[in-house]
Amino acid sequence: MLNFFASRKGIIFVGLVIGCLAALLQYLGNPGNMGICVACFERDIAGAVGLHRAGVVQYMRPEIIGFVLGALAAALFSKDFRPRSGSAPIVRFVLGVFAMIGALVFLGCPWRAILRLAGGDLNSLFGLAGLIVGIGIGTVFFRQGYNLGRSQKTYSSVGLILPLVMLGFLVLMFLYPQTADQPQSGVLFYSLKGPGAMHAPLFISLGVGLLVGVLAQRSRFCTMGAFRDLILFRQVHLLSGVVALLAAAFVVNLILGQFHMGFEGQPVAHTQGLWNFMGMVLAGLCFALAGGCPGRQLFMAGEGDGDAGVFVLGMITGAAFAHNFGLASSPKGVGPHGIAAVFIGLAVCLFIGLTMRKKAA
Repeated sequence: MLNFFASRKGIIFVGLVIGCLAALLQYLGNPGNMGICVACFERDIAGAVGLHRAGVVQYMRPEIIGFVLGALAAALFSKDFRPRSGSAPIVRFVLGVFAMIGALVFLGCPWRAILRLAGGDLNSLFGLAGLIVGIGIGTVFFRQGYNLGRSQKTYSSVGLILPLVMLGFLVLMFLYPQTADQPQSGVLFYSLKGPGAMHAPLFISLGVGLLVGVLAQRSRFCTMGAFRDLILFRQVHLLSGVVALLAAAFVVNLILGQFHMGFEGQPVAHTQGLWNFMGMVLAGLCFALAGGCPGRQLFMAGEGDGDAGVFVLGMITGAAFAHNFGLASSPKGVGPHGIAAVFIGLAVCLFIGLTMRKKAA
């Protein structure tokens, strides 16, 4: 069974499962074309703990918690839990911050870009094009010797930090459940309207997250890696899983009446094609330089990668910056601060890519 997930059939199976579950989560209450969105859900978590006060995007998303804990369970069961850290953590944190800013200019991570297309949102084509361009720029740096340095084996406690944080978030959800018509319960904030107020039942969301965490950890599912491997090595193994995700979500959306093709009136989306493209150029470049898409970073953190955990914390911090400083887009489009942040982020990424090269012996 473990070898199955490493096979082409295995990665396709995982993509089909994720695509079906994402569309079902939307049907059960998650926002439109947002059955699963790692960036958006981490932004909601940032709001839930008060790191930003954008009232429409505050909810402790169980799917994210499940991703990490499911990956942890899979890694422990398969003896694949390998605590490690020390590979330029501060750089990974900064990349996480700007990855989130880029994603919130587009209004979605690579997972949601695919799900938006599966739901008929043609604006996502600009985002996907930007994602591929950003990853392509990253591969140029790879060919020139870009390297964040080797991580080192470390204490088990380091690898368990982020899973324990996620477990703590889950405990908070049980201690302070949402109260009807109240924006706060104990220390947690809850949206009363907007995307943050739209969510599938807690235990279903958590169960889906756990299952996806297990499957993705075993199969090494990664949306960024799919395009990186295609560009660098002409390999389509990971890409076949991404295509399966798109196909499954498309079919389930058709069955459930959730497919609506067009540019206008799409849920949690704007029609500014240039900034859909540029936002995902930034996000794609950050994911490439960090070595994994936002979902893959969660799964790696679950299997003991402390550096991936730092990237995740960077993304959550980036969500706080994005909403506190007006960098995130809205359905009306992106503002001047968001545009400036994209160019600053690209400059930072270029600096990192040009200066962090492994010298030839």
